[in-house]
Amino acid sequence: MTEAPWTPGTATAIGSMPGTDPYEATRVVAGELPELTPLPELPARGVGADLLGRTAGLLLDLPVEVVPSGYRVAARTGRDQRRAVDLLRWDLDALQTLSETEGPLHTVKVQAAGPWTLSGGIELQRGHRVLTDHGALRDFTESLVEGLVEHVKQVAERTGARVLVQLDEPTLPAVLTGGLPTPSGYGHVAAVPEPEVQRLLSEVIDRLAAATGHPVVVHCCASRPPVGLLRRAGAGAVALDATGLDAIPGELADELGEAWEEGVTLFLGLVPSTTPASEPALRELARPAWELAARLGFHRRILAERSVPTPSCGLGSASAAWAWRALRMAADLGKLFRDGIEE
Repeated sequence: MTEAPWTPGTATAIGSMPGTDPYEATRVVAGELPELTPLPELPARGVGADLLGRTAGLLLDLPVEVVPSGYRVAARTGRDQRRAVDLLRWDLDALQTLSETEGPLHTVKVQAAGPWTLSGGIELQRGHRVLTDHGALRDFTESLVEGLVEHVKQVAERTGARVLVQLDEPTLPAVLTGGLPTPSGYGHVAAVPEPEVQRLLSEVIDRLAAATGHPVVVHCCASRPPVGLLRRAGAGAVALDATGLDAIPGELADELGEAWEEGVTLFLGLVPSTTPASEPALRELARPAWELAARLGFHRRILAERSVPTPSCGLGSASAAWAWRALRMAADLGKLFRDGIEE
């Protein structure tokens, strides 16, 4: 039985932040999002700090290296993967230092590439993507789960906080539709059948939920995230870009309504993730969420009960000033929904 570690009014962020200083990023994120604090990712640090490289640093007994076309399975652990491990260790040092100096954290959210994005982004030595080989896909999935479980233990031991796992699956729609290019760029990987995608995701989600005691969040910021599939796979929360909810097709609206009815929480990305031309008013940011609730026939209190406001995606490309402001606005949206303030 898993328990959601968030309460009405909680806000969070997707994960990435600008800059290269993990101590500063951790201080800012924990200061603005004390209830559900994402472990900051700093992709500006380069190789090993991006989504795939960072996740490769979690893998157990699966060496990965950087080649001109991207990440590839290697014969042995090299400097690229060691760098990813070192960067993650420094991030955990910063998190531990903060918890020791500022007081214990409530809940820490850790992020990693989900099994389909990971296997779709790494090449085998012969040049095909990992997901095209069933044995390799199974090996990577097993290593990912084991590595994440160990990572969760380390975060909990260092901070004393509860730990929540978020799987990032930006590649998932392309995996389902056959839109993922081959490493050569001259063709596309065949679409993976939805039952197969769901089965593997369900296995990963079940094991991570059992290890943490909390629901697993799955994040997909594509314009058409497969919300129904993620719900059926057991995701306790689905994170998505909610800024364009007014234009979503009826099928996606139905999937969002079914998710709420089944008790799934929606992490609604309502705050721009890059610096806007002018700062929007809080009620303007809340409007897509209010309209979604009305369209689906729910009272607005559903936004306090089964939503967590976030920036629309990661903040890695934002200015430092806007990243800080975006976190604060997400927190203010949480309070707005909790207090039931009308439009």
